[in-house]
Amino acid sequence: MSQEDKVLEYDEDDSLRFIRENLPEEMQGELSDDEIDYIVDLIYDFYEEKGFFDEDEDDDNSEVEIDEEELLKYICKNARKNRETVGRDYTDEQIEAIVAGELAYCNMLNLFD
Repeated sequence: MSQEDKVLEYDEDDSLRFIRENLPEEMQGELSDDEIDYIVDLIYDFYEEKGFFDEDEDDDNSEVEIDEEELLKYICKNARKNRETVGRDYTDEQIEAIVAGELAYCNMLNLFD
């Protein structure tokens, strides 16, 4: 199988490892795996809300464009709204670092092309 024929698939454990390795040094010990996973779940809630997972799409070649500013607003709003349930208050910097790591992981896999 040639390098081009290989399909890279999303793996939650690899995503978590990638995000953790790419967090700024000062955040390395601040966040648990569950806390990172929670923010990643919010990212995918956003994708679902935007219809990125709709299987009714006729155009398989359509490229997904993510408005990162809108995504960050959504994550911040929902993380703060659920802070009582989650038991954690995230800083904007923590959310931005996790989102940046997840987007970089997805870009590495060419998931949005």
